[in-house]
Amino acid sequence: MRIAVTGVAGFLGSHLAERLLQLGHTVVGIDNLIGGYRRNVPTGVDFQEFDLLDLEKTTKVFNEVELVVHGACTAYEGLSVFSPSLVAANTFQITANVMSASVKNHVRKVIFMSSMARYGEQEVLPFREFMIPKPQDPYGIAKLAAEQLVINLSEIHGLEYSILVPHNIIGPRQKYDDPFRNVASIMINRMLMGKQPIIYGTGNQKRCFSFINDVVNPLITACLSDDANGRVINIGPDEEFISINELSSRIARILNFELLPIYLDERPQEVKLASCSADLARELLGYRTSTSLDKGLEELINWIKEMGPKPFEYHIPLKLLKLGRKE
Repeated sequence: MRIAVTGVAGFLGSHLAERLLQLGHTVVGIDNLIGGYRRNVPTGVDFQEFDLLDLEKTTKVFNEVELVVHGACTAYEGLSVFSPSLVAANTFQITANVMSASVKNHVRKVIFMSSMARYGEQEVLPFREFMIPKPQDPYGIAKLAAEQLVINLSEIHGLEYSILVPHNIIGPRQKYDDPFRNVASIMINRMLMGKQPIIYGTGNQKRCFSFINDVVNPLITACLSDDANGRVINIGPDEEFISINELSSRIARILNFELLPIYLDERPQEVKLASCSADLARELLGYRTSTSLDKGLEELINWIKEMGPKPFEYHIPLKLLKLGRKE
């Protein structure tokens, strides 16, 4: 099968493409390298470096593609309140282009990689797929709007679709010199440079973290079966629900680092408690947590050590530098 993977130079996209190649499929990969590394692209991928905002190129590349896995996105939740136009364009608009190109090329199925940011603050934990989404920032709003666009156009034009919701993935190939996302990688990179981790707010915000293989496995099932068709499905653990303070402690313990975190003001609109149920993924996609958080952190640390710590690259401009209305 000829499969298009958007965001192929990114963390999840590169691992997915690698697995699909191992299974004998042909993979065409698209990435603009804003959030990924060229070296991540597996050998054997028909790599196309361009921006999905270019509808003409997207349509051309999707020729004879049967399945599209759309993971490309400027996944900057905290940054989105300061650069909403960039995040919205590279979340919602690129999805509109992907869907348009898919329809024109008679693609059979589209899998859209969403985000737990779709849920926002909920009264009950863990987040379950039937809950009404309440996104709290431009990124979450754009992701939810993109989901609705995928569903709408798929139903109108007869495409199969799935909406998968991974959350807080860690592991080798994650972009760790990016100061705007990937909290575990940011902390590790800083500690390896002898710097204290930065924690926003109290650090009592709580999350679950997924190791990359535990996300790729059910994603492959969704690609190659009809079990996830027409569904929104969370993918990730609902065990080891820990605070950001605890995350920093675990990383420091593995690195034998003397921990004295730097606390800054809380980030605007940050969801304090976010955990997704994996029940539906277990039922439909055979999801299971095979890698503990500590083991996943060890693998991520070893990979960043191998690549070498790097100065952070402030590669995205902040368009709105002040919050609030000017009186």
